[in-house]
Amino acid sequence: MTASCSKFLPFLIAPFLPGLAAAQTPPKAADIAPRIEAAAAWQACLGQADRERLGCFDQWAREQQSLISAIEERDRSADTSPTRHTVPSAQAAAVRGQVAAALATAQPSPTQAGAPSGSAGIIGVGLEQGCRDRQFSDISRFWELESGSSCPTFGLRAFRPTTLAVSYGDRMNRQPQSPNPVNSATSATAYDKEEMRLQLSVRTKLASGLFTPSGGTARDSLWAAYTGQSSWQLFNSQLSRPFRNTDHMPELIYVYPTTVQLPGGWTWRYSGAGLVHQSNGQSDPLSRSWNRVYLMAGFEKDNTWNLQARWWKRLSESSDKDNNPDIARRIGRGDITLGWNINSKNTLRATYVGSFNKYGSGKLEWTRSVGDGWGNSFSGLRLYASLFHGYGDSLIDYNFRRTVFSLGFSLVDF
Repeated sequence: MTASCSKFLPFLIAPFLPGLAAAQTPPKAADIAPRIEAAAAWQACLGQADRERLGCFDQWAREQQSLISAIEERDRSADTSPTRHTVPSAQAAAVRGQVAAALATAQPSPTQAGAPSGSAGIIGVGLEQGCRDRQFSDISRFWELESGSSCPTFGLRAFRPTTLAVSYGDRMNRQPQSPNPVNSATSATAYDKEEMRLQLSVRTKLASGLFTPSGGTARDSLWAAYTGQSSWQLFNSQLSRPFRNTDHMPELIYVYPTTVQLPGGWTWRYSGAGLVHQSNGQSDPLSRSWNRVYLMAGFEKDNTWNLQARWWKRLSESSDKDNNPDIARRIGRGDITLGWNINSKNTLRATYVGSFNKYGSGKLEWTRSVGDGWGNSFSGLRLYASLFHGYGDSLIDYNFRRTVFSLGFSLVDF
């Protein structure tokens, strides 16, 4: 943030200060006076190292919110006039001013080592929206990498885009095959090339701060996620509009934040590991499934560019139960996704999945936000278009190459 922006920060954030911290039990009125005298104690944080200093500011701001609540509660109890609650307490306003000044001071300069690239606001100290707070970068909010960009555990959040789209493929896999004879269809089904594509993807945070320092601003996290994708033959009246395939993919994911500066203005923002199962829930010969463990890392540049890379290892199973023995070779052993925030409304994502051989796949996705949010919020509804080419458009098509264009709507960031 530039010096000119820091000058106006206290005036911009003062109206939002009641949401700075989780609710705490207000202290007794008798304790208020000495705490008001100590409200300017934030200067003691200034001499600390960067991470400790930001953690100190974070904790101090939370204590001051409790003090503001106590002052306002005392004033409500003492004021019996008809106009009560309409005039802010001078003492509460004074404390708010101290917090605003402290937060302006807490803002790291863009050149400070370790300051996460793309975080547009107070690092470690959020306003009232946590993982919805756009002063933090997309990656920070998505994985809740900082205390200020964190939301409570066990809340329901978006994972991959939840999508409703019409899709058209140049080819259709009407008789799925597999190297395992038990999993090869013996007859063809007259599926149409046009389908409805339905995807539901959600996750919840199971735990936070498992291995990161309790006094710092960085937050690691453990997540459980589920993604379901269905190919629906909505336009195929001859077959009574069946679901051709539905893939189920539960995951367990651990994410650890990092702030390693890289050449070209990039920052290594997180590392992680995951365990994922994927299956289509069908009986033989159409049953398909596999299990994987993976390592991943995420990078960003000025909240304009972001990149995620994963490498996975398939967990082996007995040959007689393996529905798709060559799936790792066909789909690949890793993926790379590059995202570009063109502007506040438009985003492009390019994904390569494979092992840099003749198999694998590529996918290009474009989204455009529909409408704007209020204040510091935003709209999660997007226009959605994608172009896919290669193997693995769905699990039943893991060894079937096709090109698919999809157009519809997606819901993200809820």
